[in-house]
Amino acid sequence: MSTRKTLRALAEARRGVLVPGAFNALSARVIEDLGFEAIYVTGAGVTNMWFGLPDQGFMGLHEIADHTARIRDAVGLPLIVDADTGFGNALNVRHTVRVLERAGADCIQFEDQVAPKRCGHFSGKDVISTEEAVNKIKAAVDARTDPDLLVMARTDAAATLGFEAAIERAQKFSEAGADILFVEAVTTADEIRALPQRLKKPQLMNMVIGGRTPIFGAEELAGLGYGIVLYANAALQGAVAGMQKALTVLRDTKRVDEDPALVVPFAERQRLVGKPELDALEKRYAS
Repeated sequence: MSTRKTLRALAEARRGVLVPGAFNALSARVIEDLGFEAIYVTGAGVTNMWFGLPDQGFMGLHEIADHTARIRDAVGLPLIVDADTGFGNALNVRHTVRVLERAGADCIQFEDQVAPKRCGHFSGKDVISTEEAVNKIKAAVDARTDPDLLVMARTDAAATLGFEAAIERAQKFSEAGADILFVEAVTTADEIRALPQRLKKPQLMNMVIGGRTPIFGAEELAGLGYGIVLYANAALQGAVAGMQKALTVLRDTKRVDEDPALVVPFAERQRLVGKPELDALEKRYAS
C-alpha cells in the first residue's frame, strides 16, 4: 500500500492515531524509529528552528517544500505537510499542491487565515471570506495529479467568528472535496466532544502543549471518533529543553561526558542517521 493510501486508511479508521511533528529530517527519523505511524511536517517548527522566528507567516513555499523533500528521503512514513494559507490565492494554492506533491507530501494542509498567517493559538488572527476559502480548497483538490493525495482543510474561524461558524466552514470545505477536516484552537472540552458528532469527514485534533485547547489523551479522542491526534511541536519543545539542559551543564561545569541522561550517545546518533547502512554500502562498492 502506498503511503498516501496508508494515511487515508489511518484517518478513516478514526482511532486517534498519534502524529508528531517533524521540523527536519533527523527529527522525522526519531519519530519513525520510535514506532509512530505518520509524521506532520510542521510549518511552525520549520519557522522556529530554521529562522529562529515565531509562527507568523515567515515561511514560504520553497522552505516547506525543501524540508518535505529531505524528510521524504529520510523516512518511509506518510507525511502530512503544513502549507499554511497556500501562499496566496487559489492559483497559488494550485501551484503549492503541484510543488508539494512532487516533494513527497501525502496530505497537504491549508488554512483559511488572512495572510500573513499566525499560529492558531496566538491572538490577532483573522480569516478570509468563506467563499474565498472554499474556492482555495476546490483549487487544491483539482490540482492533484495523484487522486490518492489527501487535502486537509483547516479553519481558524472559531477564534474570530465562533464555534458554530467554524463548523459551518468545515462542512463547506468537506463539500468542496477536503478529505480531512481540522477545526483549530477550540477552547472547551464540550467543543472537542461535539466536533465528531457534527462533521462526517475524518478529523484532526491539534493538541498544542501550552495552547488554548484542553489536552485530551489520544485514547479518549479515539473514542470520540477523531482520526488523527496531532502533537505538532512536542519534538521541538523537547529538543529545545534538551539543548538547554546539556548546554547549561557545559556552561557550568566546563565539560559534558557521554551521559545518556544528558546527551544521546555517539553510537546512537550515528545509528539514527544511518551510518551503519552507509558503511555496509561503502564496503559493497569498494573496488
